[in-house]
Amino acid sequence: MKPDLFEAPDYYNLDELYSDEHKLVRDAAREWVKRDVSPIIESYAQKAEFPKQIIKGLAEIGAFGPYIPEEYGGAGLDQISYGLIMQEIERGDSGVRSTASVQSSLVMYPIWAYGTEEQRQNYLPKLASGEFMGAFGLTEPNHGSNPGGMTTNYKDMGDHFLLNGAKLWISNAPFCDVAVVWAKNEEGRIHGLIVERGMEGFSTPETHNKWSLRASATGELIFQDVKVPKNNLLPNKTGLGAPLGCLDSARYGIAWGAIGAAMDCYDTALRYAKERVQFGKPIAGFQLQQKKLAEMITEITKAQLLAFRLGQLKNEKRATSAQISMAKRNNVEMALKIARESRQILGGMGITGDYSIMRHMMNLESVVTYEGTHDIHLLITGLDITGINAFK
Repeated sequence: MKPDLFEAPDYYNLDELYSDEHKLVRDAAREWVKRDVSPIIESYAQKAEFPKQIIKGLAEIGAFGPYIPEEYGGAGLDQISYGLIMQEIERGDSGVRSTASVQSSLVMYPIWAYGTEEQRQNYLPKLASGEFMGAFGLTEPNHGSNPGGMTTNYKDMGDHFLLNGAKLWISNAPFCDVAVVWAKNEEGRIHGLIVERGMEGFSTPETHNKWSLRASATGELIFQDVKVPKNNLLPNKTGLGAPLGCLDSARYGIAWGAIGAAMDCYDTALRYAKERVQFGKPIAGFQLQQKKLAEMITEITKAQLLAFRLGQLKNEKRATSAQISMAKRNNVEMALKIARESRQILGGMGITGDYSIMRHMMNLESVVTYEGTHDIHLLITGLDITGINAFK
């Protein structure tokens, strides 16, 4: 087992812009990743298994609902702190960050923002502590980039709702205790429902044979005449804008998280290039390798600045969906390119589990697609700057 020697790049001295609280939160997450994630993650990725023993640690570093108010069990932190936590966790593994993102932005956020006070008190403290784990049901077998076409639906049966349908590619599904599920009512309006494990007709089969996010549990949510109590309906926002609001929060976290994956690949490649000797000197002394490394640190620095400014806008409640889309798209593409270039610097060693690069590369192939594909985010920016909808 190799020690985690990671050193975070900060070429533009961003640490000077972070508050003491930001740095404390980030450093606590960084140390936890080094201690509890790095030593085990390659093994769990090889086994295609989620390490459930880390759930408690994720809760302790504030990764579940960092920005949720303390009265509901959250840490009451700002959006930059949330981003830094996601950055450090994804430096360890994108699948582990996915678990935290789903819990925070796709389960806790809608309950906090769209739910009743009773729902907040009932679910949020248990989700914040990791006692409950959550899943988010939006994507369907036949409706991914067009979630508004969903067919999952519920009917009013008088004293309860009857839910039918299926959701696919759902992180945390196999072990979730609760799921925030988006479904259409009899008038075709989209609403959120809290579905609990144990409700008759609710099942969560696991998705196997993944080459990506192997240390993350992925599955389906299947509803066959599930009786959902009426007080499990999220009443404060309806329509497609409700789940998209959750996705804004999650995409923001991804924009930070992807930087962490890129930083880890860069740090690994830089360290290797300084140590690997060919033709009588370290390969870091050759022009083409310096070109790769110089371009990596440039792109990481640009992504850091983009995420930091977006975090300021989020704190001021001024960040737009289009701005979040731009950061998610740019930063994930950046990280994927850096993973590929880093793999080349390591040569054949880059494909082994002795180093994190190939795992990051495979994970990022999912991150570049989920929560809005690379192309969809491009069209969101296109719509924003031209005012013309290219989706239809």
